[in-house]
Parts: sequence; structure tokens; C-alpha cells
Amino acid sequence: MADPRISHIELDDATILWRNADIEQERRIAIFDLIEDNVFKPLRSTDAGNEGPYRLRLSVQDGRLSLQITAEDGTQLETLVLGLARFRRPIREYFAICESYYQAIRKATAQEIETIDMARRAIHNEASELLLERLHGKVETDHPTARRLFTLICVLHIRG
Repeated sequence: MADPRISHIELDDATILWRNADIEQERRIAIFDLIEDNVFKPLRSTDAGNEGPYRLRLSVQDGRLSLQITAEDGTQLETLVLGLARFRRPIREYFAICESYYQAIRKATAQEIETIDMARRAIHNEASELLLERLHGKVETDHPTARRLFTLICVLHIRG
């Protein structure tokens, strides 16, 4: 019976260079939400007869995003490698708006926080669309899954 979803996700700890409480919270929420509800169907693995669920490990190697996909039993299925050049600007913008958001929470009015949050969501949505475009022909997924994956990609790019 087909179950095209991510059942477990892992981030390469060696890739994550810096953390703080806000970032750890974002990571935990994104992983929890992703595991609870996602659509993830790697096409080569499906064509080879594996219908999920999948375990996914994300890392950045040589400036590229590596998505290592395994079966539930740990059998390696495939590794997708995506260039990150097109993600640099959205990641930079997302970090900047998140920093503004975290600062605003501490001292801004509710309307100012809402305005910044709307901008943050817009950047996040644009980056998610870019991720969907980059995964096209490799993985079938949906927008909410792409949004959560983009959050985790950002966690892998944090520099102290």
C-alpha cells in the first residue's frame, strides 16, 4: 500500500554551525509539522517499487543541498543534490525578516508585528515555490511540505 510521505527527518549536525533558542524552536516546529502532515514521493524510488514512507536526511555539502532518501528499514534509495545558488537571496531575505520579527516581538506594536509577519510569510512562500520548481521531475510534494523543508534548509545555513 502506497504511503508517499516522510516518516523521519534528520538534519546533518555537522552542517549546523550555530544555534539559538529561536532557531531551535523553528527547527522543532518544522520537523514536528512535517512529520505530522506531508506529501513526499521521490519519483525514481517510486518507479523502482518503493512506495514509502521515507526517511530523509538533509545536509549541505560543497554548497549543494543533499537529500538522502532511505526506506523505513534504512535501505538507501537515492540521493538528490540541488544547487543552492538560487536559494541564496531568499535565505538571506528570510534571515533578515526573521531577525526583524524576533526583535519586533519584544518591543513593537501588534500591527507592526503583523506587518513583519506578513512579509516573512511572503518570502517563505516565494522560497517554497522555488523549492517546488527545483524538485519538479524528482519529487512530487505539496506547498506546505515545501514550506517546512525550506525552513529546515535555512537552519542548515545559519552562521553565528
